[in-house]
Amino acid sequence: MTGDRATDPEPEKTEPAGVRGRRGGFDGQGLRADLRGAVPDASLALLATGLIFGWLYVRVENGTSATTQVMPMLADADEFWMYWLCQAFGWSGLLWAYITIVFGLLRSGPRPKWRRLPAARLEKWHRTTSLTTIALMFLHAFLFFAELIRDNEENLPWGSRVFTAFVDVFVPGGYATGTGRVAILLGLIAFYLAIPLGLAFYLRHATGSRTWRALHRFIVVVYVLSVWHTLLYGTNVWYDGSFRTLVWALQMPVAALLLLRLLEPARPAERLRLRGPGRESRPLRLTYRLAGRLAVVATVLGLLAVVVSGVDGGRTPDGASPGLWPEQWVIWAGLLALTLAATGVAYRLRRSAAAPPHAAARRSRPGADADSPADGPADGPADSPLRGSAESLADSLPDSPLDSPAGQDAEAR
Repeated sequence: MTGDRATDPEPEKTEPAGVRGRRGGFDGQGLRADLRGAVPDASLALLATGLIFGWLYVRVENGTSATTQVMPMLADADEFWMYWLCQAFGWSGLLWAYITIVFGLLRSGPRPKWRRLPAARLEKWHRTTSLTTIALMFLHAFLFFAELIRDNEENLPWGSRVFTAFVDVFVPGGYATGTGRVAILLGLIAFYLAIPLGLAFYLRHATGSRTWRALHRFIVVVYVLSVWHTLLYGTNVWYDGSFRTLVWALQMPVAALLLLRLLEPARPAERLRLRGPGRESRPLRLTYRLAGRLAVVATVLGLLAVVVSGVDGGRTPDGASPGLWPEQWVIWAGLLALTLAATGVAYRLRRSAAAPPHAAARRSRPGADADSPADGPADGPADSPLRGSAESLADSLPDSPLDSPAGQDAEAR
């Protein structure tokens, strides 16, 4: 969000479609600048991956690896080095996803006076760590793909083993056995969502800054799916234990930052108000936004209960594994709901940007809400269920790190 909370952000300036078109649809210059800026960050990530790989390797060699308790055939660290490197990239990818989501929440949440990190620096770090996270996720999947080709348990010819490995690793739902049927599907959905949602910033000239910012808020879903994938399939956290509990505990700061972001939003349009800027009643929107905040409160309390009780869903070495849940159809249904919500948000904002000049003038008058539904009948009733639910889901997710087109362009340069 913008600067101090004492001053409300200015209403967003919507660029005419013709201007956006002349500036180009994709900000390649900004992406190249961020890729150059991500070199130190990516180098640090590779160093962290190397350290994690060394730690995993030593534990395999001395017989203390949790993974070899689950899969004893992997006890030869030299033979299965690609698998262990795959695990190392998975853990560094989760670490960088954690870092980038924290940067995003710090940037978009309330700005206490004691905070010393400049906003522009947080914005830059959020973008570069996002790019690094996507690269780490890809390398995690690619090394698993390479290991399946190398291992070739079914003694397939070269072409067939490459195709089979590709389907197992990169096609959602392609992995057909064991816990991987669900866990790998979750990981792939997280990866494939991270690319458009993470890179939406560089398409802001084509979509408009309000649209890309609203879509980028859904990026928190990527992080949730990544943690879920880890807890479900990570062999280092397969069994109950202190390390698995630690992974759960580390989610509490993220949930707390998200809750703070929702309880004290800097943008006036996101505050809990029963009436809009024109004094129109909008109880449905208030209900959805309040429900989002209560859901985050419940999440924080749930995480606290898991950490205190130690009941975190892990397996026991000598006990029966719990039944696999959810089924794939539940995940696909959730993805469909997410897609419909994101599409509804994008559609509403695109129609809002194409509103006639008199509607834009009403939005920009003193005291008007920057995101208020001032587009008249073209957008339908302000409190229609479909529109309200899509908006509220977007508002309940963390805001993107940049506020204004001018600020975005300046930082990209």
